Parts: sequence; C-alpha cells; structure tokens
Amino acid sequence: MTALPPIVDRETWCRDRRTLLDREKAHTREGDAIAAARRRLPMTEVDASATLIGESGPVSFLDVFDGRDQLIAYKHMWHTGAGIEGQCSGCTASIFDVHDASYLNNRGVSFAVFCEGPWEEIAPFREFMGYTLPWYSMLGVDDHGVGSGLIDEPGNIACYLRDGDRVFLTNETVGRGVETIMLQAHLLDLTVYGRQEAWEDSPADWPQHPTGTWWTKSGRPVPQWTRPGSARLGVRGL
Repeated sequence: MTALPPIVDRETWCRDRRTLLDREKAHTREGDAIAAARRRLPMTEVDASATLIGESGPVSFLDVFDGRDQLIAYKHMWHTGAGIEGQCSGCTASIFDVHDASYLNNRGVSFAVFCEGPWEEIAPFREFMGYTLPWYSMLGVDDHGVGSGLIDEPGNIACYLRDGDRVFLTNETVGRGVETIMLQAHLLDLTVYGRQEAWEDSPADWPQHPTGTWWTKSGRPVPQWTRPGSARLGVRGL
C-alpha cells in the first residue's frame, strides 16, 4: 500500500494549511523581489543580422520578433540523426505546455523555439508533436547570444529587447530556471506526492523514482506515446 499522510480533523488541517500559506506568501514576495532585480540587470548586444531557418526559409533575427519589441526564445537541444523518437525528453517537458503566446503577445512579447538541428529534421518533429508556435534552426549561427547561448548549456530560455535595428540579450536562464514554463511540474508540486523524484525531501515510504522519469517513458518523451501516428515510429500504445 502506498504511504499516506496522517489523518486529522478539519480544524487541525486548516491550522496547518494556514501556517504553510504564510511561508508560501513569503516565497511569492521573494520571487517578486528577484523579478524586480532582474528588471534592473544590464543588457548585452547580440548580432541582429544573424540568419535563422524557419518554415518559409531563411529569416533575419529581427524578423523573428514579428513586429514586437521583445522576444522570448526557448533553445531546444537536438540530437541530429536520432529521429523524432530520439529527441530530448527534458526539452519536450519544458515547452510542451506552451502552445499559445496570446498573453505574451498582448504585452509586446513574441515567443519562438530555437533549435540546434537542421530544419529538414526539425520540421517533421514539430509537425508530429503538434507545436503551433514558430520554430527556427539556429544551426550555423556564430553569435552564442543568438544561437546556443552565452550560458554554455542547451535547453535554456533567452529574453531579448529590440531597439530599432539593434538587439540586446536582457536575460538568460538554464537548469531549473527553465521550470518557469513547465506548468505540469508546478502542478505536481501541489500534490501530496510531488514529482515523485529521488531528490525531493519527502516523508519515508513516499513514492520516489529517478530524476526526470515523470517526463520520460521507455526512454521517450511522454507525449509521444499518445500522438497521432506514433505507431509509425514503433511507439506502441500504453
């Protein structure tokens, strides 16, 4: 039997929940303070003339802004030649919940995915996964501020500001900083068993599994198992 939390009366539960709520509010206020400091960071110029490849062919970095002054780019890992089923499960988990950028657009911010792979491999992957937001190949882009990232690790988020024909990198985050766009990770954090990963501080006998396994099944990104046409990849149904 799976371990369970202790059972208490409603009054005790409400008291304990309110105590934790005070900590949650403090955490929120600290997050606001960090965001305020982030807005005061300096910025560094990147190559506005860089060329990426999208579904309509070569496109200038300036055009990726789609007429807006700001851009958020998620920089997706790519395993060239590995096919649809061999791509990064962590990057899939990071961006799978971002299907609509309407609220960002309403604040003058565009969203795009930059990928290390060649466009001829990216295009079928994007179609299979059902992604609707723009993807671009950054293969061959020399400026790491535009391409792979100044923080030398793939799977990161970069934020840009355009000023006329000049573009500046204002923020970049990697590792757990990317969790800001991982809605389902945050929802799991609200549940009694959390993400069920080995690193989490959980009570004894709580279900725990190796880190990252909530986004992977049989070595593939979880969403691939239910995508239309998955059988053509040799992905058998659950």
